[in-house]
Amino acid sequence: MKTLALIAAMTLAVPTLALADDDDDRPSFGAAGLLSGKNKEDLPPIILSSGEPIAPDGPWELQSGTYYEFEIQGDGSQELALVGPEFFRAIWIDEIVVEGLEIRPLGLDSIEFDEAGEMEIGFVAIKPGAYYIKIPGTSGETQRLDITIK
Repeated sequence: MKTLALIAAMTLAVPTLALADDDDDRPSFGAAGLLSGKNKEDLPPIILSSGEPIAPDGPWELQSGTYYEFEIQGDGSQELALVGPEFFRAIWIDEIVVEGLEIRPLGLDSIEFDEAGEMEIGFVAIKPGAYYIKIPGTSGETQRLDITIK
């Protein structure tokens, strides 16, 4: 009998979960940890424009375990891509947003702008090291963004 009373008391002490607003009756836990926005930083945009520097604000120094967001802005002056497979493997990409469409990829190797547009990438820096993102086929310093994850 004491055991039954103890179980009943413990059950009443456990808070109930709020249900999601939709009709699927799954619990809604909300954003927590890295995705709560408390450990988030905005980075300067990367600019894709023919003959212009891609990162006029210089190299990025990132902290492992921090959530970052940045925009890539293409002006349509030329078909331009960005590659950085080593960098993209050193981060966890939460989402890529293009014209209000949210994409949640398992990985990324490169991106390309065939015309003018913008995208936003949200990610968590994971693996410390030295990386880069650059326009493929170029060797100039202004066509490359050096990135350090500490």
